[in-house]
Amino acid sequence: MEKLFGTDGIRAVAGQSPLDYSSVYALGKALISLLKEGGLKPRVIIGRDTRESGEWLEQALFQGINEGQGEAVSVGIIPTSAVSFLAKKYSFSAGIVISASHNSYQDNGIKIFSSQGIKISDEWESKLEKAIIEAPSNVKRENTRITPQSSLGQDYVDFLKSRFSHVNLKRKIKVVLDCSNGASSLFASQVFLGLGSEVIVMGNTPDGKNINANCGSLYPQNLARKVVESKADIGVAYDGDADRAIWVDEKGRILNGDHTLFVLSRFMKEKGLLKSDYVIATAMSNMGLEKALEKLDLKLLRTQVGDKYVLEEMMKLKANLGGEQSGHTIFLDDCPTGDGILTSLKMLEVMAAYNLPLSKLVEDLEEYPQILLNVPVRKKTDFDQFPEIINAKEEIEKRLGDSGRLNVRYSGTEPVARVMIEGQDRGEIEDYASQMASVISKYLGS
Repeated sequence: MEKLFGTDGIRAVAGQSPLDYSSVYALGKALISLLKEGGLKPRVIIGRDTRESGEWLEQALFQGINEGQGEAVSVGIIPTSAVSFLAKKYSFSAGIVISASHNSYQDNGIKIFSSQGIKISDEWESKLEKAIIEAPSNVKRENTRITPQSSLGQDYVDFLKSRFSHVNLKRKIKVVLDCSNGASSLFASQVFLGLGSEVIVMGNTPDGKNINANCGSLYPQNLARKVVESKADIGVAYDGDADRAIWVDEKGRILNGDHTLFVLSRFMKEKGLLKSDYVIATAMSNMGLEKALEKLDLKLLRTQVGDKYVLEEMMKLKANLGGEQSGHTIFLDDCPTGDGILTSLKMLEVMAAYNLPLSKLVEDLEEYPQILLNVPVRKKTDFDQFPEIINAKEEIEKRLGDSGRLNVRYSGTEPVARVMIEGQDRGEIEDYASQMASVISKYLGS
């Protein structure tokens, strides 16, 4: 059976299978059946980002849920983590987020959370995939008016503020926020202004088509210029659904999720807040992070890429800090999913506690040179079926030895193979990355 769920839910071009109206209707109806089979109340909370397709996709879900004799509550445009939080707080049996995260507006996606605010199991994903594949193609659209219960969003804002209430800002920190014309547009500035920060906001005029368009976490260069121009202390760039955060320090240097994990793990350890000697990350995290954590007597444990896998390992090891280089950071004591705004508040807390600029807080993390190449592919065929690809990979790994790493994987959200390589010599790893990408393109390229 075709695999529709990737590392971050279903993602596709809106209007095309599996994100056409009939398929999404079938998903909503099937989800209610699964909830009933599990003895759960068929109550679902739904949020979305700012893409223009979000409205009719939400309509399709509502229609399927209603016809399955379930209840759906919309909270409108809201960050992904807010749906996770509200599902748990108000005892919904599931939460659905309509978003394609950092992708352009033509794409959209669906993420589903359990009553505990964590992503649903692989077993449930498989059952929903079956329902989508078998869905009728001629579902008649209903034009039911959906009135979002926007007041629930204030509960999320209050939750975020409560996580910062103990912090004493010795001075007003100047923050530049890039909201990617996405879900954080309605929330981030509200949170920061309420804390007494001086806030400059960009990327907060969504029109349905400009989400992630030359803004947000994929385009931090624009934020960097603004931070330097405005003499700000820190810049924060979110993605479309605000579950990740990328940084710019006061000098205009762009920082990623590895820097987040380093700064927060050191702070949490000093304050006695880390519950494990393990910090959980993915195969993409830099060797420099591993070395820096070793100096703190902490261990970096890598999982496959995807915040759901990070969370699984965190729960297994009872670790309360984990994340991805891409900017997803999970603080398990607060929330079981990545939350860009919450992560921003945590970083401000560290800056306030040490009264140091961000550039100073990250200077002990020395990153190894790292190259990431994306290779478009026709189909995500198992690499093991191509001896030439495996041989090339093994030969490069042999040359790197203990001084570098090579990771080759398929994206969980796009039709590309990702080649990540790091080592001590940039020129050398650029050559290796190019060699590996060429072999993959020869046998699998689109």
